[in-house]
Amino acid sequence: MSETNLDAADAAAPTSIDALLESDVDGLLDAPQKPTKVTAADRLERAFLEVVEFRRTHGRVPDSTTREIAERKLGARLDGILANEEKIAALKPLDEFGLLETPEAPASIDDLLGDDELDLLDDESGLLDVSDLPVRKAPEEADSVAKRKKCLDFDRFEHLFKTKHAELADGTAQIAQFKGLRTVTEGRFFVLNGVMLFVAEVGETREMIVGGKPEQKQRLRVIFENGTESSMYRQSLSIRLFEQDGQSVVQTGLSDAEEILEGDTASGNIYVLRSLSDDPQIAQIDNLHKIGFTRGTVEARIKNAETSPTYLMAPVEVVASYRTYNMRASALENLLHRVFADVRLDLTQADRKGRRYDPTEWYVVPLDVINQAIHLIISGDIVNFEYDRSAQRLVAR
Repeated sequence: MSETNLDAADAAAPTSIDALLESDVDGLLDAPQKPTKVTAADRLERAFLEVVEFRRTHGRVPDSTTREIAERKLGARLDGILANEEKIAALKPLDEFGLLETPEAPASIDDLLGDDELDLLDDESGLLDVSDLPVRKAPEEADSVAKRKKCLDFDRFEHLFKTKHAELADGTAQIAQFKGLRTVTEGRFFVLNGVMLFVAEVGETREMIVGGKPEQKQRLRVIFENGTESSMYRQSLSIRLFEQDGQSVVQTGLSDAEEILEGDTASGNIYVLRSLSDDPQIAQIDNLHKIGFTRGTVEARIKNAETSPTYLMAPVEVVASYRTYNMRASALENLLHRVFADVRLDLTQADRKGRRYDPTEWYVVPLDVINQAIHLIISGDIVNFEYDRSAQRLVAR
């Protein structure tokens, strides 16, 4: 009986390897599959899909500045992708929420502030309201608008501009709103379209007939810091300063009526600080500055800086200070923060109690560029510029 069964089994057994594999309906003899190699493209897609999933779940993009570590990591990942055109092109098919779309540059100051959903930059003082300013006129061809020419003795004046810039940097001088024709006097400095100028001479008064009426005019010798000069009329310079949002350069704290007029209201102080920290991770950073605003004095604001995380738990040095009048200085401060957002200090520290914190309002940017940005914001021209972190300067968009 047993022999008969064995013969039957032998008869049913496969006669070749191929037949054996074909009879393996349960796949017991299948060779294990080798794992597929994960490529860099696969890792990039998986990383981006985590960002997409965050957007789907929370209805917003992850914030790279939040204290929530997981979200901050995703936000930083998205920032890195947006900085690389090749990654953007590779991930476009997976971008169901338009996370990789590049916003158009704002065409005006209104567009720049248009996304201020929390109304943080509400212009209560009318700093940015130009509706009441006179309409800019086309330049006149007559002598009322003199042509600029090269200043052949500019070496006589160059040191004056360097001194004035140094005063602006150390806070002994400041930029103020232009106060009108009566302030256009010999020896005064002004800023026109971001260029500083010096009134070197005021000529004799001449009576001229303008529009059928007699009018007294004085020729000026105006020296510009770019090495040119002009002999425009005193009234013409005043008109240009008004129409093109020019500013005066005045001594800080001076109460003379020619500098700060009666009825002007001080609105606060914009200040720029340098850290005196001996912490190696702070001390080794060149051009690290804090841009802040206070309604009181800067000295009171930075008192006991070494005990405050806001000031990196170390003493600070004031390298520039601007007293602002008849304007909302906090709006100016916020605009500066926007201009330099790409170079904000990314650092986590611990205070004396061991609590972790991320300092804000600290930026890695040269002081002269901060000063230039302030002038451009006041003039409204900042919408035409952006900060180039590699070149460390403001460049045209």
